[in-house]
Amino acid sequence: MDNVVRYANSSGAFVAYQAIGEGSRDLLVVMDGFISVDMMDDEPRLARCMARLGSFARLIRFDRRGIGLSDPVSISLPPTLEQWVEDAIAVLDAVESDRAVVLASAEASSVALLLGATHPDRVESVVVVNGFARASADVDYPEGVPAEKLAELLDRTVASPADGNDDFLMEVAPSVANDAGFRQWWELAGRRGASPGTARALLRVALESDVRAVLPAIRIPTLVVHLRDDPITPTRAGRYIADHVPGARWAEVAGADDYWWASQSADIVLDEIEEFVTGVLGTPPQSRVLATILFTDIVSSTTSAIEAGDHRWRDMLDSHDRAVRRQLARFRGREINTTGDGFLATFDGPARAVECACAIRDVARQLGVEVRSGVHTGEIELRGDDIAGVAVHIAARVAALAEPSTVWVSRTVTDLVTGSGLRFEDRGSHDLKGVPGAWALFAVAEH
Repeated sequence: MDNVVRYANSSGAFVAYQAIGEGSRDLLVVMDGFISVDMMDDEPRLARCMARLGSFARLIRFDRRGIGLSDPVSISLPPTLEQWVEDAIAVLDAVESDRAVVLASAEASSVALLLGATHPDRVESVVVVNGFARASADVDYPEGVPAEKLAELLDRTVASPADGNDDFLMEVAPSVANDAGFRQWWELAGRRGASPGTARALLRVALESDVRAVLPAIRIPTLVVHLRDDPITPTRAGRYIADHVPGARWAEVAGADDYWWASQSADIVLDEIEEFVTGVLGTPPQSRVLATILFTDIVSSTTSAIEAGDHRWRDMLDSHDRAVRRQLARFRGREINTTGDGFLATFDGPARAVECACAIRDVARQLGVEVRSGVHTGEIELRGDDIAGVAVHIAARVAALAEPSTVWVSRTVTDLVTGSGLRFEDRGSHDLKGVPGAWALFAVAEH
């Protein structure tokens, strides 16, 4: 996928964008928050959502002026809603898109709604998630949020996300607020996306905009999705949009995150979007699969390196790596990464994984080193070229317990290779660090 950042000229302002994939239709994402395009794929939940969108359309995403990699703006003279719409059109022109589906959420929703009303020739349809036509409530518009709450939101923006205000994160994305990895990404994304003062100025534009009058003029297909317990934007605000856009489709989804892509309900939201855009509910890309995981490790590598000396040990490692890769290719294993003195690989069959581990043990002996290995079969999570999940941790723990020049496996593996001719020796029950329960482990018997 081409994720190169390019620039569109929007009336003299340079707007950063990416066009990813080659779908039969175009999908323009007007991103919520202050997350620049070059940070989106660094957060697994957001990356998965983007990948799903890109599975049925050419994905086009950009930084509105003032955000991320696009031209900065003056805090005293922030861009208008109309200028953000111009930015979107400039990006569509740059990627030669005649018409596109426009997806926006939260405070960016007004951009999509105005875009759909004023440029029906360029917008095929509009999708709004957790959106609002006007933020503040009054006597004529009780669907909004009290003014004092909006003022508090603006105050917290000065310290978040750039300063890692956890209270703010707890409100906009409670599902991930206690995830240390997410918080670290969030803080970095905030610093890259906008300074505190700029973030406040831009958010003020979104919160003070009112596009209620244009809703009846949106004459293109529109989908309005809302998470039922969104603590920032109440459901009634989304319902107002659906009630005032002619023929709009309404979908209410369980969940409590203003940033929908961080929610456990994100797949349901994506289902709604895909079915609306394509007319067919597709099968999302599989992010979890069953695999057999192999960990290998050179025994006492530090001691061996000291005894051999740097130059000789480097040559030994190179020979070891070549030998291991030959065995992985021989038994159809997939190398995931190396750990300096070991390998992590996956197999679609447990017997081949065990046989490969034994072959690696044997060739390592010929090189004068001892390798221990651990093998386990379980469900893993695919993260690009990497893998994650409890099964990976189990395989690593099994390898760590293995004795020099042995291959240890879990009970799951022995059960799956019954009838293969492989023989195993019971190594007892073990507690695996970080993994609940006791695990029966076995060593592969040498022929």
